[in-house]
Amino acid sequence: GLFVTDYFTRTPRKLSPFRSFASIELFHFHIPEDTVIAVWNLITFKEQGGTFGDQCPDRSITVYFRSGAPSVINPLHTHFPRDTAVPGSFALTLTWTLPNRTTGVFNVTSPLPGDWFLAAHLPKDEGKISVKGLYEECQYLFQPQLIVQRLVNIAVLYPGHVTEQIMAPHNRSCLYKVFVPSYTSRVLVEVLRCRGAEGCPLWLRVRAKAPPLHNSTALDCREHTPCQLAQDLPFWQHWYYVLVEKHPGVPGTVSFQVTVQLTDCSRPSLARPPFLPSSASMNMPHSFGSAGGLTLGDSPPPTSPNSTKHPVPIPVTSPVGERCWPVRPTLRNELDTFSVHFYIFFGPNVSVPPDRPAVFVINLLPVLDSGGVLNLELRLNVSSLCGENVTVFGCLNHEVPLTSSDNTSVTCETESLAGFLLSVNATASLSRLRIPYPQTGSWYLSLRSLCATEHGFEPCTNVTAEVYLRAYLSPCINDCGIYGQCKLLRTNNYLYAACECKAGWNGWGCTDNAEAFSYGFQLLSTLLLCLSNVMFVPPVAIAVRSHYLMEAAVYIFTMFFSTFYHACDQPGIVVFCIMEYDVLQFCDFLGSLMSVWVTVIAMARLQPVVKQASMGRGCLTAPQVLYLLGAMLLSMALQMDRHGLWNLLGPSLFALGIMAVAWTARTIRRRHCYPPTWKRWAFYLCPGALIAAAAVLLYAFVETEENYFYIHSIWHLLIAGSVGFLLPPRAKTSRRLGPLPRRKGCGYQLCVNEQEELGLVDPAVASINSICTS
Repeated sequence: GLFVTDYFTRTPRKLSPFRSFASIELFHFHIPEDTVIAVWNLITFKEQGGTFGDQCPDRSITVYFRSGAPSVINPLHTHFPRDTAVPGSFALTLTWTLPNRTTGVFNVTSPLPGDWFLAAHLPKDEGKISVKGLYEECQYLFQPQLIVQRLVNIAVLYPGHVTEQIMAPHNRSCLYKVFVPSYTSRVLVEVLRCRGAEGCPLWLRVRAKAPPLHNSTALDCREHTPCQLAQDLPFWQHWYYVLVEKHPGVPGTVSFQVTVQLTDCSRPSLARPPFLPSSASMNMPHSFGSAGGLTLGDSPPPTSPNSTKHPVPIPVTSPVGERCWPVRPTLRNELDTFSVHFYIFFGPNVSVPPDRPAVFVINLLPVLDSGGVLNLELRLNVSSLCGENVTVFGCLNHEVPLTSSDNTSVTCETESLAGFLLSVNATASLSRLRIPYPQTGSWYLSLRSLCATEHGFEPCTNVTAEVYLRAYLSPCINDCGIYGQCKLLRTNNYLYAACECKAGWNGWGCTDNAEAFSYGFQLLSTLLLCLSNVMFVPPVAIAVRSHYLMEAAVYIFTMFFSTFYHACDQPGIVVFCIMEYDVLQFCDFLGSLMSVWVTVIAMARLQPVVKQASMGRGCLTAPQVLYLLGAMLLSMALQMDRHGLWNLLGPSLFALGIMAVAWTARTIRRRHCYPPTWKRWAFYLCPGALIAAAAVLLYAFVETEENYFYIHSIWHLLIAGSVGFLLPPRAKTSRRLGPLPRRKGCGYQLCVNEQEELGLVDPAVASINSICTS
């Protein structure tokens, strides 16, 4: 055949340690039909500070693959919510050893066509809280690339027609495909008139959706005469691939004929006609009329020497009593993203007769509906049983209903089909089923009532059970409960939802309480974070006593909003919010930065500048100008990046620079160190600086998610305590002995208090003297 190679790639993304499904990186690919091999190149980069991360440690990256929908992963081995069915997927864990770039290759032979999803994450970390911008972190970037090789012009088999084939000595296999429409109960593939050097040295393999593999359903034509391979309950609206393969080491040419028969389950005594009318085009895919196939309504192609097609008699070998029943559709009502209700016509109460099943279909749209949770609820009306021991079984299967016999209604599984079972009876009248990230397409629910006897379940005689059926699509399981938050995530154009748990709760629906915080611990942590702000009361009292009213107002603002911000920021149920969370967070950050700013500016002891206006006199001080300027600049910085390092470091360094310049100028002018007294250094400045440094070190290097409640409370205590030590003493005003002579003319007067210049606390230490100069 002719092969075509396609290449797909995705942009690199930064991987995060796994905490919940919201922390993974999801990649979406689409594999075309007739793909014989798919090769994924898994590339990772290590970066640190915009360069190659040569010093970054090696970390293992786990990659999950799944066809049709994202993988439902559980790397932490937590418990899933009750009545949750976990779809299967396969994972690959890779450990990268090279410092800058490593490539891993993952091959999939004959992959299923359609949507494929890759999920990748790093292992769970210790939960350290780091200050943004303090140091360059190691980043692990992951980029998947997909190379597919697909076969074009695959020969199409038509039901009821024979295709003749001659396999040359250098050929080993021939590949065909046939489309199976809805309401097909059986696919029968037969090899006729097989002639070779050693009888019929052929293998016959059949597989749905993709070319057969070595472990697909197979039949050795040398051991079976006639060579017939049947597939009961085939998938509806899909291609079936037929592979005729020569035994290895067989010489010469092999000639044979291939025919396919499809049994219509609505008419088990008849097979499907050789040609479908135009009205049946709704059951055929668009690719049916491509190269190598028939256009609907057209006549068969002319015969050729190597491939002839003509009608043949079709023997009917369907199982006795096999029938299919009318499928009742559901009405789709979209309320919101991943919020869809499926309403049943003349429902939601459904009557299940004793002699036949009730079949319903739920259609999930491609891509759009695979990122939510499919919920199914079945409730039995016990009063409709009339005292009989009736059990209603429900089988939910993908792409084909399972209604062949009585036993399959109990197991919901066959050799090639697997489904989900629900059951209700008089004892347990309610049954639920949740399927996270369901595969899109048609889901069929078959309801059947059976009566329990001593020999097992048997068909009921004259009891019609009544059940309440509810089917809907939701973003998360039970909206993640009270200890979780349902988040709507997006990767490129694909939307999906996942739970993000809090307060130590884990699991897909935040229902695993193995590491959950107790109510007492939640209350204790909330009280610690809130009541530790009471430590700002002494600095407020000191500021008021020293006539620093502006500083006292800032401390009160910080204490108030820090208290209620932490009361609203708690992960558990002990939460109290007086306003929106974002407003509280902004005010808390602004108050913290303003407290540092006004304290350092006050320590600088800048001299007031008195100005005289024509309309009167007013006094504007340099600290007031800096306070106003700092409030505006800090508000702007917080709006740009609320968690940035320079939001705290920049204003602090700038204020410390102003203080250093002011103290240095006074030291040079007075020719001795400022502040001049050793008591001020020993009992106030040095202890306050040490306490503030300890608080910064705890905040930057010790704080983690586990000790956050304790360390952050200590941070509150230390910061508030350092303010009480660092705030300068009250500025003493000198007694005016009399009016001082004033020079004539206009200008400014600079009043200098010598005692304030000395930075003394006790007024008796220095003589009271004020010098006013123009």
